[in-house]
Amino acid sequence: MKDFEAIRTIDYNYNLPDERIAKFPLTKRDSSKLLIYNSGKISHNLFTSLPEHLPSGALMVFNNTKVIQARLHFRKEPTGGPKSQGALIEIFLLEPVFPADYQLMFTQTEECTWHCLVGNLKRWKEGSLKKNISIGAKEICVTAERIESTNNGHIIKFRWNGNVTFAELLEATGEIPIPPYLNRESQESDKTTYQTVYSKIKGSVAAPTAGLHFTDTVLANLDSHNIEREELTLHVGAGTFKPVKSENIAGHEMHTEYIVVKKSTIEKLIAHNGEAIAVGTTSVRTLESLYYIGVYLSTHPDASEEDMHVQQWTPYNSENNKLTTIESLHYILDYLNNHNLDSLKTSTCIIIVPGYKFHIVKMMVTNFHQPQSTLLLLVSAFVNGNWREIYKYALENDFRFLSYGDSSLLIP
Repeated sequence: MKDFEAIRTIDYNYNLPDERIAKFPLTKRDSSKLLIYNSGKISHNLFTSLPEHLPSGALMVFNNTKVIQARLHFRKEPTGGPKSQGALIEIFLLEPVFPADYQLMFTQTEECTWHCLVGNLKRWKEGSLKKNISIGAKEICVTAERIESTNNGHIIKFRWNGNVTFAELLEATGEIPIPPYLNRESQESDKTTYQTVYSKIKGSVAAPTAGLHFTDTVLANLDSHNIEREELTLHVGAGTFKPVKSENIAGHEMHTEYIVVKKSTIEKLIAHNGEAIAVGTTSVRTLESLYYIGVYLSTHPDASEEDMHVQQWTPYNSENNKLTTIESLHYILDYLNNHNLDSLKTSTCIIIVPGYKFHIVKMMVTNFHQPQSTLLLLVSAFVNGNWREIYKYALENDFRFLSYGDSSLLIP
């Protein structure tokens, strides 16, 4: 067994009292606390101070994905008397199946198919579900049909009338899927507070939460401190909340997430010597995946989007770490130029655990994560195993944890 496979999940456990989990965000996003970990030294300030702790001329990379209202509720036709109510069935959208392209999916006006989770499945054994909604002056009938089961969900076909887009449909009837550990129903305010101020590209079922602290004021201050900004897209899947249940990390299966990186971002990374400050673990996973995509393209210059998919354990094969970061990025740039593409589109299920060698990310802004989670393992890998010291400081200094909690700037 390789060293990384023997990593024990229990070694990444800590006591997180429920009262330390932020159930709601602060009224002012950028008034949250910021823990600064710099080469072993820990201090803290307000998030508004972030630009002051970053080197002038650095490149900061944000994930511009937008959370969709992915939680849909249907009621089965009642089978009792006139006052009876049918069973409530929840359908949670995971990722598009047909069309598989996110942008195309949201423009559909009659039908589409998604990979979903289904709540209260035992009450939906057969038949279609139906609900009527109003969008403007239009009365819309939406149906959901279960096509087949998968290893981790169900394929659901949706049909509707009225010549409205699926995006409009979700806006009218969907709910923002706030994290399950908040133990509350989503509220109207979550539609705003569970989005970053720079969110643009619809597709996530969970927010890239490190970005929730940024305001237009902080972004302007980054500019005034000569911090360059770039955006990429990773659509966050529900698997981000999947706990590691295996005794060793080798037994955990990572979820696949879809990424889009513009050619101009690749060029900007090259101009910054292949180095970046990542906002959030989603940006980290995307940026670090780029290295391995470049390595693959160095020997497969005509690869398809599917071929470039970064497998979970690809980084831990020494054969895949022989290029410099700049060489790898140039292979991506050459690929995009040779295929007349303005952006790289593929997917990743990279897992970053202690022992991982970071190629692009030199600093990271991130929130405080759940015990025994892959995100905590990523943080540990980045700070050379010193995560306990950081989390002990956060707990002792009244930091708020998880999605709506406070954040940290990590500089190894």
